[in-house]
Amino acid sequence: MNTARAILEAGLVALDIPASPEQIQQLTDFIALIEKWNKAYNLTAIRQREEMVRLHLLDSLAIAPFIDGKRIIDVGTGAGLPGIPLAIVMPDRQFVLLDSNAKKTRFVQQAILELKLNNTSVYHERAESYRPQQGFDAVLTRAFASLADIIKLTGHLLAEEGALLAMKSQHLDAEIEALAAWHIATDITPITLPGTDVQRCLVKIKLPIEERLWEK
Repeated sequence: MNTARAILEAGLVALDIPASPEQIQQLTDFIALIEKWNKAYNLTAIRQREEMVRLHLLDSLAIAPFIDGKRIIDVGTGAGLPGIPLAIVMPDRQFVLLDSNAKKTRFVQQAILELKLNNTSVYHERAESYRPQQGFDAVLTRAFASLADIIKLTGHLLAEEGALLAMKSQHLDAEIEALAAWHIATDITPITLPGTDVQRCLVKIKLPIEERLWEK
């Protein structure tokens, strides 16, 4: 774990994300939990610990500077990504982790308990069926669906001034064009993962709530 921890610490510096020794330990403990549960629960195809740090932890944490607000939901969280790493480094925010896969939500619940994340809860439900009493300031998705489908499935989760934050690959032209008919503006931020040549981007979408386009 020493090599993985060194990669994590260097990556946090490169991303300019402050983390205490306790938070760094929580992040490495989270990777250890994924390793432990992976054989039975098939949480990730990535098996090498160092690659988990780069492609799961640092990939998740790279969007931290772009998240506004206090109430955040991670839709299609899977193994708790990006929600759990973000909840660790943002203890003053409230996170809801949502997924329709019962095995994965059982793992996420166990991880929340073992990591003592008091700011995090998990729900086993489909995004379109989940109806919270209060909207979220940020709706996060990672490898979830096309941008058009993300809007349709998760738009109802937003608070009035909230934003959708979709983690995507660089090949987005067709998805952006698909939104043109709805006159929805997108803000695209390129992201490079430290220690890799992997290129990502974060798509921020502010929806015209009054039109409820996602229900059409």
